[in-house]
Amino acid sequence: MAKRIDVESLNVYYSDFLAVQDASIKIAPLTVTAFIGPSGCGKSTFLRTLNRMHEVIPGGRVDGKVMLDGEDLYGPGVDPVNVRRTVGMVFQKANPFPTMSIYDNVIAGYKIAGTRKGRNELDDIVERSLRGANLWEEVKHRLNRPGAGLSGGQQQRLCIARAIAVEPQVLLMDEPCSALDPISTLAIEDLISELKTRYTIVIVTHNMQQAARVSDRTAFFNLAGVGQPGRLVEYDETTKIFSNPSEKATEDYISGRFG
Repeated sequence: MAKRIDVESLNVYYSDFLAVQDASIKIAPLTVTAFIGPSGCGKSTFLRTLNRMHEVIPGGRVDGKVMLDGEDLYGPGVDPVNVRRTVGMVFQKANPFPTMSIYDNVIAGYKIAGTRKGRNELDDIVERSLRGANLWEEVKHRLNRPGAGLSGGQQQRLCIARAIAVEPQVLLMDEPCSALDPISTLAIEDLISELKTRYTIVIVTHNMQQAARVSDRTAFFNLAGVGQPGRLVEYDETTKIFSNPSEKATEDYISGRFG
C-alpha cells in the first residue's frame, strides 16, 4: 500500500555545509508531488533524504524527521537498505546495469538482496514490472539482450521497471526526463499518471510545463544566494502554485523573471 510522507524541520548537510534548512512537508499517498526551483536550491538533495540516499555521500547527514506512515526513517535500528526498498529511486540519467540483460536488470534488486525465488516467480515479476513500466510489448522477445542496447527512453522505463519490481510504496524520480527527447518524455509522463494509482510519487523537474502536467501538488525551493542553504518557500496544489502563488518569489520563478 502506498505510504504518506511527513517531513518535520529537516536540515540537510554536506559535512559542515547546510544545504537545505528547516524544511517541512506533508505528502499524501497516491499523489504526484513536484519539486521545482533554480539549480543549487537543494531540491534533489532533499529528494535523496526521503530514502536515505543522501547519507551515501561522504559527509552527508540530516537532522529532523522523515516519517513514512508514522515511522521515522532515521530512527534507531532502521535499516537503510529496507528504506530504499520501500522508497524506490529513478535517477536523472538512465542507469541500467550495462553487463546485464533486460531480464536481469529488472530482477537486480532481488539478486542484490540475495532473495531466492523460483524461475516461474521471477518470470512473473519481470513481466509484471515491464508491463507496469509500459515496456513489455517492446522488449518481450529480447529479454536476454543487454539493457544498455535500448534507446534512452526505453532505458529510463527499464530503470522504472527495476525500481517497481521490488514493490516499493513510494517512487522518487530525480529529473527522469532531462536527457530524453519529447516523445520519450511524454511516454514517461503518461507512465507517471498510471503509476500514481499504486505509488506515492515525488519528482524533481526543471520543466515547469512538466510539473504543471504531471503533479497534484508542487513544492518550490529557492536560496537567498550562492553558498546559502536552500529553503522550501511554498508548497500547495499545483493549480494554485501556477495560477495564484502566495509568495512573490514563486511567481517570479514560474514567470521566468529569475532562475
